[in-house]
Amino acid sequence: MGHCFGKPKNDEDDEDAIVEFTGGNVQLVTTKDIWDQKLSEAKNDGKTVIANFSATWCGPCRVIAPFYSELSEKYTSLMFLTIDVDELTEFSSSWDIKATPTFFFLRDGQQIDKLVGANKPELQKKVISISDSEGTCQA
Repeated sequence: MGHCFGKPKNDEDDEDAIVEFTGGNVQLVTTKDIWDQKLSEAKNDGKTVIANFSATWCGPCRVIAPFYSELSEKYTSLMFLTIDVDELTEFSSSWDIKATPTFFFLRDGQQIDKLVGANKPELQKKVISISDSEGTCQA
């Protein structure tokens, strides 16, 4: 299912894509400090983090972004983050991102699951499963 592997030559509508990626309760991570702060916040609040590593030029990322935003509004007991792999290149590399979008599911800062690609049914299934396992209800 949809994966982007490399940056295309030229795409000038990045501004519109940022708005798409941060709708609902999705928070954009633009620095390593913000990442650390959000993970600490999630741990203190007992929330599982879903981190979406994506890129503004990636077609599948743009397709799944509104759905990711919908999930963030429905499952408020989880923390939804988006990381632009081009903005945080070194940080993204440390997560060994091979394709975008890549979703990491983190509890207490530790990876508990992963999904590569813009697979809406699988993403929804994983979000529901994690939400159910925490005994939390959707909003």
